Amino acid sequence: MSKQMSHLDDIPSTPGKFKMEKSPFVHNRLRWHSSLAKLTFWSFIFLGLILIFFFRSPSSNPLPQDPSRRSLRTYNWGGPAWEKRVRSSARVRSHNGISVLVTGAAGFVGTHVSAALKRRGDGVLGLDNFNDYYDPSLKRARQALLERSGVFIVEGDINDSALLRKLFEVVAFTHVMHLAAQAGVRYAMENPGSYVHSNIAGLVSLLEVCKSANPQPAIVWASSSSVYGLNTKVPFSEKDRTDQPASLYAATKKAGEEIAHTYNHIYGLSLTGLRFFTVYGPWGRPDMAYFFFTRDILKGKSIPIFEAANHGTVARDFTYIDDIVKGCLAALDTAEKSTGSGGKKKGPAQLRVYNLGNTSPVPVSDLVSILERLLKVYAKRDIMKLPRNGDVQFTHANISLAQRELGYKPSTDLQTGLKKFVRWYLSYYNGGKKAAG
Repeated sequence: MSKQMSHLDDIPSTPGKFKMEKSPFVHNRLRWHSSLAKLTFWSFIFLGLILIFFFRSPSSNPLPQDPSRRSLRTYNWGGPAWEKRVRSSARVRSHNGISVLVTGAAGFVGTHVSAALKRRGDGVLGLDNFNDYYDPSLKRARQALLERSGVFIVEGDINDSALLRKLFEVVAFTHVMHLAAQAGVRYAMENPGSYVHSNIAGLVSLLEVCKSANPQPAIVWASSSSVYGLNTKVPFSEKDRTDQPASLYAATKKAGEEIAHTYNHIYGLSLTGLRFFTVYGPWGRPDMAYFFFTRDILKGKSIPIFEAANHGTVARDFTYIDDIVKGCLAALDTAEKSTGSGGKKKGPAQLRVYNLGNTSPVPVSDLVSILERLLKVYAKRDIMKLPRNGDVQFTHANISLAQRELGYKPSTDLQTGLKKFVRWYLSYYNGGKKAAG
């Protein structure tokens, strides 16, 4: 609209056709009337758009065509049978167990964390919107895996405050494991709105409900190693600067850390942020390099190997999913209670941030070599310059703080972890004759 208005303003006026053009009073008056007419016209247009937006029925037009709003579709929830499933899934079955709401439960990390919590007897309820950022059938397969172990995943959006409030009415969760997010660095250039919707608005929506819950839950949530951005000091430490994000994804995760600080300070919410470093493993995300490298190597397609300026090496601190899960559970187990009640802070509350990495950066070219050996297929390597799309040259975690305070000790090297991933991949796609994209 602003472009249209600017275009209209560039059209030269034509009062020169009239003899009265020499009168500055009349000329100014005409321009004033013209401006007023345009202002009135665009005001009505703007008002009309607002009315259309607010009075349009979401059930009749859920906007599936807009990817930044695809998760706002209507979900069915509520009722006695639904509440019974929610309570059953969230019921604690071990002595001193905890009751955890896991957002993003059908995601890669969410599935593994939910399964681990359930295995040890904790109450677990999942929440996921099953969006189509990547193949939803993989998320449905994870859902089926969790349901067999007794974990119910509520289908809904973290921006649905009514749903979140209902869940807290039905279950007095002691903890929230917030893993729901719009992931991926490069996709932010295609669909920036989805990152704001999920990673900022979604986080605020969740914290708003948590602050008003009684009792307030302790919250552990997924930040990202991406917050280190253009930082060149290695290894990355929690004390390092994080004010130079290299991607919108990183910026939304950094914003999340500042939002967490705000809700901790004002409302007494106990909050722990975990900066994950390139997580990989079975049931992983198809948009991650190790995953689509495997797919394309098997299909005989070339794979892109990025290199930095002057043929510099691109490396990642690859961290196996089982190690990440141990860090998540340790963060939950050491989380102190929130100190607020009914939205009011009663005293200082815990606020923490930890790196969860493997401390052993591996060049991406070495990752490909390992996959070649495991798959017994040579990769067609396409060496190209690292694009300016948000990717950084390297990541390397300093995990001394997590080791000291969480007892976090990653134990899986890349060779071992990729062997487990390849075994799962071949079983899932070839064993089940599924298409891998």
